[in-house]
Amino acid sequence: MSDDELQRLLREKVSFGRAKRRQNRGDLDLNPHLVRPQSADKHLKPAAVLVPIIDRPDGLKVLFTRRADHLARHAGQVSFPGGRVNDDDANVIDAALRETEEEVGLPRSFVDVFGDLDTYETGTGFSIHPLVGFVREGFDLKIDSAEVAEAFEVPLRFLLNRDNHEQRTGTWQGTERRYFAMTYGRHYIWGATAGILMNLHESLYG
Repeated sequence: MSDDELQRLLREKVSFGRAKRRQNRGDLDLNPHLVRPQSADKHLKPAAVLVPIIDRPDGLKVLFTRRADHLARHAGQVSFPGGRVNDDDANVIDAALRETEEEVGLPRSFVDVFGDLDTYETGTGFSIHPLVGFVREGFDLKIDSAEVAEAFEVPLRFLLNRDNHEQRTGTWQGTERRYFAMTYGRHYIWGATAGILMNLHESLYG
C-alpha cells in the first residue's frame, strides 16, 4: 500500500463520525481502557491528545513526545502531545492543538485534524479524546523543557505492523493488568499511548 493509499484509508476509517466504536467488540478484553457505555457515570477529567502524522518524503511519521523526567505524573513516558481540556477551550480539537503548540511549538496552521479515535480512560482519572491529524512539513519545533524532554518521530508503518505489538502484564494497585507496548530503538511506547495506537490499528484493519 502506497502512502497516498494509506492516507486515503485513514481518512475513510477515522474521519469524524466514522471511527469504529468498539464497546461491543471482543478487543476490549485486550484493550480494556477503551471507553465503555457505563463510563458516562464516572467522574473523569477530560483530556485531548493529537496523533500527528507527518507527511515526510521517506514515508508517513508519527510525532511523539517523551515527558520530562521531573514531572510528578508519568515522568519520562512516551506520549502524544496533549493534555487537559480547559474551560476556555472551544472544543477538544482546540484543546489538543493548544497543548501541542505549548508543548512542542507545532503551529496549528500546519495541522489538518480530520478524525478521532475512541475515548481512552486512564487509571489516573482522565478520559482522553484522541484526535488524528495530518501535518505538513516546514515547521520548526520549540520544545517546552518544563513539560517535554524530547520529541521524536516513528514510521507509521512500524506502528501499524502487528509484529511490533507486544502484550505485557503488570501489577497496578494490587491488580494484574494487561497492556500493549511497542519498542522502537531506545523508545518504549506503552500504556495509554500504545492503547490508542492499537485502537488506530483496529479502526483501520479490524
